[in-house]
Amino acid sequence: MQDEWKKAQEFETDWWGDCLNTYGEEEKQIFYARKMGLRWFHNGKSPYNIDLGGQSVIDIGGAVSSLLLKCVNRGVAIVADPMPIPDWAHDRYASGVIEFLNRKGEELGTLKSLPKVDEVWIYNVLQHTDDPALICKNARKLGKIVRVFEWIGIKDEHGHPHELTEKKLNEWLGGEGRTEKLSLPTLRGTCYYGIFKGDSYGV
Repeated sequence: MQDEWKKAQEFETDWWGDCLNTYGEEEKQIFYARKMGLRWFHNGKSPYNIDLGGQSVIDIGGAVSSLLLKCVNRGVAIVADPMPIPDWAHDRYASGVIEFLNRKGEELGTLKSLPKVDEVWIYNVLQHTDDPALICKNARKLGKIVRVFEWIGIKDEHGHPHELTEKKLNEWLGGEGRTEKLSLPTLRGTCYYGIFKGDSYGV
C-alpha cells in the first residue's frame, strides 16, 4: 500500500501544480463546511467567515487552502498534510498563526508534541491516504469532536487508492454518519458527513 500511496501523492502534487488557483476546491469547501456543521457569517467584506469562538482545530489534509484560513477567533490551529507546499503558502499560514505540519495523518497519533484539540477536521482527504482507518483513529484520539465530509463509493483509481464506504467510515469513526447523493454542477456523487465524538469528548 505504501507504493500506491506514494504514487497517489505524486498524482496529487501534480494535480495541484503551482497551487495558485485553488478557487475550485475552495468553492466545494463552502458546501463541505455546511455539511460538517460549520456556520458561515458575513463580516461586511465576505460572507465566507467561520467564527471558532476560541476553539482549537487540527485540519488533516488541508494542503494550501485549509478552511482554517477562513476562520476567525481561532485557538490553536494546525494543518497537517504530507504534500509539499510553496513558500508563499507557508508564509500565509504563518501570518494567520496557523501551523503547517508537513506530516502524514497516520503519524499524528505518535507525535508527543502535538496537543489535543477541541476539533479535528477531515474533508475530501481519506481516499488519498495510506491508512484511512488509522487516520480516523488518530483524529478521535486528538480531538474532542471530529468533523468529516468524504466521498464514498468511488472505485480505486489513480490518485485514490481507497474506496470508502458508509460501513467502513461508521466503524472507523465510532458513530453513524449521513449519506446524500449529489448532482450539483461541481459536486456529483454520494457523500458521507457527520460530527463524531472523540476519545476525550465531554472532558
